[in-house]
Amino acid sequence: MADKDAPTDSNSPSETNAHPEENEHEISINALAKKVQESLSLSKRHKFWETQPVGQFKDLGDSSLPEGPIEPPTPLQEVKQEPYNLPTPYEWITCDIDSEEVCSEVYTLLTNNYVEDDENMFRFNYSKEFLRWALRPPGYFKSWHIGVRVKSSKKLVAFITGIPARIRVRETVVLMAEVNFLCVHKKLRSKRLAPVMIKEVTRRVHLENIWQAAYTAGVVLPTPITTCQYWHRSLNPKKLIDVGFSRLGARMTMSRTIKLYKLPDQTVTPGFRKMEPHDVPAVTRLLRNYLKQFAVAPDFDENDVEHWLLPKEDVVDSFLVESPENHQITDFVSFYTLPSSILGSPNHSILKAAYSYYNVSTKTPLLQLMNDALIVAKKKDFDVFNALDVMHNESFLKELKFGPGDGKLHYYLYNYRLKHVLKASELGLVLLHLRGRRPPFPGLAARFRLFDGGQALRALFIILEVLHCRASPAAGASGQAALLWAAAGGASSNPCLGPFGVFLATLLSSFGVEILHSLDLDSKSV
Repeated sequence: MADKDAPTDSNSPSETNAHPEENEHEISINALAKKVQESLSLSKRHKFWETQPVGQFKDLGDSSLPEGPIEPPTPLQEVKQEPYNLPTPYEWITCDIDSEEVCSEVYTLLTNNYVEDDENMFRFNYSKEFLRWALRPPGYFKSWHIGVRVKSSKKLVAFITGIPARIRVRETVVLMAEVNFLCVHKKLRSKRLAPVMIKEVTRRVHLENIWQAAYTAGVVLPTPITTCQYWHRSLNPKKLIDVGFSRLGARMTMSRTIKLYKLPDQTVTPGFRKMEPHDVPAVTRLLRNYLKQFAVAPDFDENDVEHWLLPKEDVVDSFLVESPENHQITDFVSFYTLPSSILGSPNHSILKAAYSYYNVSTKTPLLQLMNDALIVAKKKDFDVFNALDVMHNESFLKELKFGPGDGKLHYYLYNYRLKHVLKASELGLVLLHLRGRRPPFPGLAARFRLFDGGQALRALFIILEVLHCRASPAAGASGQAALLWAAAGGASSNPCLGPFGVFLATLLSSFGVEILHSLDLDSKSV
């Protein structure tokens, strides 16, 4: 990657194939994953996902498979016209997000039951304004906002959504659904609702003649197109430490930590200002030109930019650089607001987090542009600024004192195959469903936690991180392969990863794996 202070339009991901050692790294992962998958018994595999048109672990590295749709479209008259059957006590509803009453029900369900961190200390707290922004883009379908009610009480107990999006995959623009907000009430996660909900949203998407989808998960399913790393930049370090989001570093005091993360009071870039409605055409041109360099990216038009990027209070913030000389828009930065409820803290109830969204640098160095973004986020009372290492973000993360989180985000395409796994820097797509993870605590014991029922996925990630993920590229490859193997349910007798594999398998066979937690599939279905 080019110098971090250089304009980012020169940092083309297409240049990355020039490094043979990186291709060897990918081949080694693919070969190990394929070898592992072939050795597994059918009872240990992802039964649900193996019935779906998604990339399979066994196909990794198979260059004979074509890139593009996995299954052809079905004639619309052959698409199932009636909803899938739910267990008897439940019924489908279409959630009208425009309705204050329905939006409040969805908000309550998500607030009490949606994504928590693994230590049950934080839970995403989507506001009603955020939900309406996220679920009502141009051309959205109300029928894709799907709820499940209890027939007797009419209580909303599950929710899943899709929105339409034009996604460019290399040179092809594909109309897709972005599937998001899968949530089942905590007390009903043994009822097997999630697979039915996934099939139902897929059916409704098919009825609109759309056959591909993009989605993310914090767990490994068949099969990610890329895996991204979370990074966190402290803006209010005292609060973050008080609530357990982060902790004091070795030989650090609170005053030294506050000084370390202190930011200037004012931005430094001439012409840096808030985006306004009349900027939409210029920002659209800037963003479309920038996103051309990435293998997978949205195909935004002016309507999309107006909806997704025009500032909305407590939802999304966007700033740009207007040249003082010729008034051209040369650079752009944006972030959206996603607070989390703090569970169990006597002093704080909300953690206000900014999430880096789309950033374009052509004249202003990206490092400087993002530093200005941190300054305005701090002035708006955000506690932490989060970013994924997608696009060119890696060029500023360490320099601006971001720290790596302890979670990964996996990107997936439904019914669309890529021949090769992408690097995070080749991805130009940011989906709103971020499973926020906090920075890792030092020490194995501080982060080891068994889930209810004895699951040990958390331990698996810790061990992979400690023993493999931060080692050499070769060790990282075997670590990722081990993760694929463990996620697919490898047995302790499998020798393909040597003593480390046997150790992992022994651990997993003793405690079980919560690989499909986000889909509410219990370990017996893995």
